[in-house]
Amino acid sequence: MNDATFSSIILSYMWILVTISRGVRLIIKLIKIEKTMKQNYPKIGIRPTIDGRQGGIREGLEEKTMNLAKAVKNLIESNLKNGDGSKVECVISNTTIGRVGESAACAEQFEREGVGSTITVTSCWCYGSETMDMNPYYPKAVWGFNGTERPGAVYLAAVLAAHAQKGLPAYGIYGHDVQDLDDNTIPEDVAEKILRFARAAQAVATMRGKSYLSLGNTCMGIAGSIVNADFLQQYLGMRTEYVSLVEILRRVDFGIYDKDEFEKAMKWVEKYCKPQEGHDYNEDRPLFPGVPMTTFNGKGKGKNRQEKDEDWEFTVKNMMIIRDLMQGSEKLLEMGYKEEAIGHNAIAAGVQGQRQWTDYKPNFDFPESMMCTSFDWNGPREAYTLATENDFLNGMSMLFGHLLTNRGVMFSDIRTYWSPEAVKRVTGTDLSGAAAGGFIHLINSGATTLDATGAMSDKDGNPTIKPFWEMKNEDMEACLKATSWMPADRDYFRGGGYSSHFVTKGGMPMTMLRLNLVAGLGPVLQLAEGWTVELDPKTHDILDKRTDPTWPTTWFAPRLDPTKDAFKDVYSVMNNWGANHGAICYGHVGADLITLCAMLRIPVCMHNIADKDIFRPACWNSFGMDKEGADYRACQNFGPIYK
Repeated sequence: MNDATFSSIILSYMWILVTISRGVRLIIKLIKIEKTMKQNYPKIGIRPTIDGRQGGIREGLEEKTMNLAKAVKNLIESNLKNGDGSKVECVISNTTIGRVGESAACAEQFEREGVGSTITVTSCWCYGSETMDMNPYYPKAVWGFNGTERPGAVYLAAVLAAHAQKGLPAYGIYGHDVQDLDDNTIPEDVAEKILRFARAAQAVATMRGKSYLSLGNTCMGIAGSIVNADFLQQYLGMRTEYVSLVEILRRVDFGIYDKDEFEKAMKWVEKYCKPQEGHDYNEDRPLFPGVPMTTFNGKGKGKNRQEKDEDWEFTVKNMMIIRDLMQGSEKLLEMGYKEEAIGHNAIAAGVQGQRQWTDYKPNFDFPESMMCTSFDWNGPREAYTLATENDFLNGMSMLFGHLLTNRGVMFSDIRTYWSPEAVKRVTGTDLSGAAAGGFIHLINSGATTLDATGAMSDKDGNPTIKPFWEMKNEDMEACLKATSWMPADRDYFRGGGYSSHFVTKGGMPMTMLRLNLVAGLGPVLQLAEGWTVELDPKTHDILDKRTDPTWPTTWFAPRLDPTKDAFKDVYSVMNNWGANHGAICYGHVGADLITLCAMLRIPVCMHNIADKDIFRPACWNSFGMDKEGADYRACQNFGPIYK
């Protein structure tokens, strides 16, 4: 073998090694970014506390105390899921906790294992200040077993007093009926409180450390889109990320998105969306003399077919890019866009849109509708939280609803109250049933989750909204079939686009909620449980066309309560609502929201929940006997968790 041949072989091997090395580095990068983008949900820590006195007391309680902890773990893991469908995991302390050294060891274990909230359980007396959870960021609850053999209730009262004295509010759980010492079952009333606490605590812990992504800025003077980074940081433990909308244009122009997925998405749009295009009302609108429009089809303000097809492609790219901005993308890393691949760790986002963008480019109705829907061209998946008009306060309201229900949440204008008298005057119809007292028209500019069509059915054939892991192909197709994609009203949206239009089926239990900021007071939340209602086609058509026929409509009737001034009639609900927008989630989850808000130190200013269902930290009782006034005083006293 001559020197030239030998050198050639060596160079070939070196090239192979370099290629392999590059491949390995790419794989390592992909693994790292996958770990970065993968949702690592917090766990709930179970703290079995015990009487530390050995020589006859502690030894006899070890098994009982651990069995209670295991029962709580089983209850939570059997009933609660995270947003991706995985079960909410619990971690039990490696040992029972009788003295402060064991408390410290448990705290270290929970930090290592990613715990975000705790539930302390016991059936006996324990040393309260030594065994209590002292982490200032963890929502915490204590279950004191109601038995006569050992004083679990005495410890519960003592440790709750310690929590109050040290400024670490805790939720107290005490069963209504006495249990026998060998009974490790969880009574129904205790289970209800444990699960209510766990749902809310998991939501609090899931938000902590995430971001709100503000795409653009303030929309048409809407104060809710003046994103308040201090509120997000101090009350929710979240960052705020600001990105100009020009970044979306840059990524469109430079092709910074997954080309293969785009082709897949467009085939899906051709099959399910384009055939559902609705009437183009722009063609019926003549141009005003002297008013310039960049494009029109000769008959009016409508776009021609080529321009409409281009709008479809543009809005699909927008949706993919917004998703990548929120959570990052492995594909972008493969394409060499390392920075863009990382994303902004956003659990929620908002898009300004109007006016500068929508006067120039197609609106965000399609991306907003489909991202907030529990499926797309890739099949079922967790719904995103993307706020229309960058109203971050409504975005956070949507996020609260999503984290508590694991379902897609509506974004709507709280547009109009229709009294029975007004409906009779306009349509000649006498209202009956759930709509008899009137209703509220929930509608916004074509950007509401398709889940809200009510086109999915439960096992009894009733309209429903499902978590994505329960959805089947027929559910997705039913939602798509119930939705028309209307060419956007170019009086509002000069750049065009497509607005979702549907009518929500009646009979679904829903909760309407809204977070507001008040100068000098801070954040407050309001909510109203009720139901969607269905009108006869003639009545619906007359009322719906008085607003905008290209937007989605939901008729909502809140549950009334003559003992609460804001709920004495439907008009009062509308009249007491604090902003133009609201988030509407599936189910009656008002009690869960009240528990969640108390954890976040956000008072609830308006609700129609029965007193017996309100579950707040035990020390709220120290702030007076009027529950709502006490809520305000307690929240003000303790202040935001992360300040």
